[in-house]
Amino acid sequence: MKKISVRITGCAVSREEAQKIGSVLAAKDNPDTEVVARYNRLTNSCSPCCLKEKFGNRPGWEVYGENHGGRLKIDINAGDYIFIFS
Repeated sequence: MKKISVRITGCAVSREEAQKIGSVLAAKDNPDTEVVARYNRLTNSCSPCCLKEKFGNRPGWEVYGENHGGRLKIDINAGDYIFIFS
């Protein structure tokens, strides 16, 4: 899976704003991209929410995303928000 890291300084970023930034980047390679899985460290929430446990050393939501068409992992602000896009 390809990985992109983005660092935003000087202002707070909401999950919705972070996802929009990720969507713009993901659409460069795939205009029909969509979020397959995501994680929000600030609220300790993930989607799919039923996969909070780990599989090996990896979070369940990340394994799910990779196994369900995830091709791009975008990390906003060193893990504050992580999105896996198709």
